[in-house]
Amino acid sequence: GPAPEASGAAGRGGPRRMPAWLPRAFALAGVIVLAFMALLWLLERLRGLLMLVLVSLFLAFAIEPAVNWLAARGWRRGAGTALMFVVIGVLLAGFAGGIGSLLATQATHLINGFPGYVRHVVDWVNATFGTHLSRDTLFQRLPTVTGTLSRHLSDLAQNVWGIGATAFGVIFKALGVLLFTFYLSAQGPQLRRTVCSLLPPHRQRSVLRAWEIAIDKTGGYIYSRALLALISAVAHYIALVGLGVPYAATLALWVGVVSQFIPAVGTYLAGGVPVLIALTRSPSTALWILLFIVAYQQVENYLLQPRITARTLDMHPAVAFGLVLAGVAVAGPVGAVVALPFGASVQAFAGAYVRRYEVEEHPLTRTAPARRERRPPRWLRRRK
Repeated sequence: GPAPEASGAAGRGGPRRMPAWLPRAFALAGVIVLAFMALLWLLERLRGLLMLVLVSLFLAFAIEPAVNWLAARGWRRGAGTALMFVVIGVLLAGFAGGIGSLLATQATHLINGFPGYVRHVVDWVNATFGTHLSRDTLFQRLPTVTGTLSRHLSDLAQNVWGIGATAFGVIFKALGVLLFTFYLSAQGPQLRRTVCSLLPPHRQRSVLRAWEIAIDKTGGYIYSRALLALISAVAHYIALVGLGVPYAATLALWVGVVSQFIPAVGTYLAGGVPVLIALTRSPSTALWILLFIVAYQQVENYLLQPRITARTLDMHPAVAFGLVLAGVAVAGPVGAVVALPFGASVQAFAGAYVRRYEVEEHPLTRTAPARRERRPPRWLRRRK
């Protein structure tokens, strides 16, 4: 039979009870899970607002050095920020106006001379590649293509409500970005004082250091983009002038600005316009312009951009490329714009506070090949 001690203990204690803390632990875990799910739901609903704030913060960092320079010379920060808005607006309006008038003029020429361009293209293809394309057959098919295009345009015109709603949404978001950017820049010191008042002194220094690094790296990013745009504009201007394409200066400026400051699709938008304008000269000119744009893009992607980005942002080219891909995957075009300055800021902040140790010497950590001992020439050794 069972031991007397065991039977006595079972009789005295009875069945084991649930610990008193276990129900509270289950309730706390349930509350944490529900709070986490509510936070995810809230972030999903506020994603648009958070993106607006992120873009505004990036723009505020970009104009902060100029606003600080004006404030140091007696300007009020609100007036300095407004002046920067006016300067940027005038530059954008001048750029858009020049490019808009050029595109309108050339679009009219392209539409009016479309049959002649088609005839020239067919003749050039037949003469260059030895084909026997028929211009009459092509022109017979043009009405069908034109009718299909007209139907698509009619469907697009009937969807006026959708287009208007989209345009209103874009304008509303743009105004929101301008408003947030203005207050983040004009009220920058007050905002930083408010944030620091909630933190102990050693945390305040860390926050201000991170803020300063973010401003410096954003300025470096803008500088690198502007430098790449200048190099691109000069290179394309030389090519356009050499090939006799009209409006070479305006087109070169278009390629430089759009390819650098519009992420993802900027390269295609920048290259398409010069090719269309060159088509008004001859198909061969358009082909040469297309080949030059593709070749220059490769030189920029693999030679210029990694070196300039590495110098201005103090970042390895492979890291910069990976950050851009990650930014596009997370936040789309906006992520592609802010990924580099954000990553450079995190890297610089970590480099200032992360402790580093001396690296052990090992063949796998050697950055330069070991020097081989130079032996004397064979004739000298024989002489010895």
